[in-house]
Amino acid sequence: MTGWFWRALRRIGWALTVVFGVTTLSFFLVHVLPGDPARMIVGPQASARDVEKAREVYGLTGPLRVRYARYLLRLVHVGAALQKDALRPADHRSCASVERLHFDLGTSFHYRRPIVDLVAAKLPRSLDLALAALAVALAIGLSIGVSTAARPGGTWDEFGAGVALLGISAPTFITGLALQYVLAHRLGLLPYDGYGKTSAEHLASLVLPALTLGIHGSAIYARLVRAELGAALDQDFVRAARAKGASRMRALVVHGLRTALVPVATLAVLDLGALVGGAVVTEKLFRWPGMGQMAVEAIVNRDGPLVTATVLVAAIAIVAATLLVDLVAVFLDPRTSRA
Repeated sequence: MTGWFWRALRRIGWALTVVFGVTTLSFFLVHVLPGDPARMIVGPQASARDVEKAREVYGLTGPLRVRYARYLLRLVHVGAALQKDALRPADHRSCASVERLHFDLGTSFHYRRPIVDLVAAKLPRSLDLALAALAVALAIGLSIGVSTAARPGGTWDEFGAGVALLGISAPTFITGLALQYVLAHRLGLLPYDGYGKTSAEHLASLVLPALTLGIHGSAIYARLVRAELGAALDQDFVRAARAKGASRMRALVVHGLRTALVPVATLAVLDLGALVGGAVVTEKLFRWPGMGQMAVEAIVNRDGPLVTATVLVAAIAIVAATLLVDLVAVFLDPRTSRA
């Protein structure tokens, strides 16, 4: 257990290093872009006094290294969390101070709201899309993978391989546009984009973006399951099941699929982290109000703090998923720590 603990601690250290590196790189890249952020906040017609006040409010004063140090110290700290909005002085008359651990990602230049509040509103919707897309990918991928493995070398096997290759090769925006045209414009079965106001509208709006992401992911799962089940056919326990009279399909599903689910589960966890942090194109295409769309809007509006925050959240999601897979692998098989 002691050896596992130190190996796990080393992996956690590497994960924190990656997040720190991504945070540092994104911060400096955003702040070295040309233009005056304070002037962009208050507008081109604002006075020099208003520009200087905006610099003070948003922490844009001082050298870049000093601003970076303030940013790091502000990210996670224990202190007096004032219940107020720095952009609305009228609210300062009634402020409650509470000592607590809290996260401060700064204030958005464009929305003029705390970025933590924006992330709290957008992240659950990105998670909804990621889980739905992963469910679609697993359902389609496992079905194609098992059915093609049960009939190797036949027409269905070749068809499944072709579909998988097409799904991997086609860009997500092409798949999304095709689904929009057929299911929304031509047939009118599903809403074109947006989020929906009721639960039913929300679920209906979720179908197209989830299908877009899920179809691409299903191709990868189909090929993975097909390869794993093909290798499982040579295993003794599958041969024993066939010798006892089990059909090829039953032997694969009941016995062979167990071994195939291990790499599938590993890939699913990694995919979930990537989908939460990286479904930018799909969210923008379907106007899904998640982290991806907010990241695009932040870039368009040159909202530096919001860009840095979205990159940080995406990095944490991906690194956390990778770390979870690594820790489980180390716990189940300590030999993986030497890889």
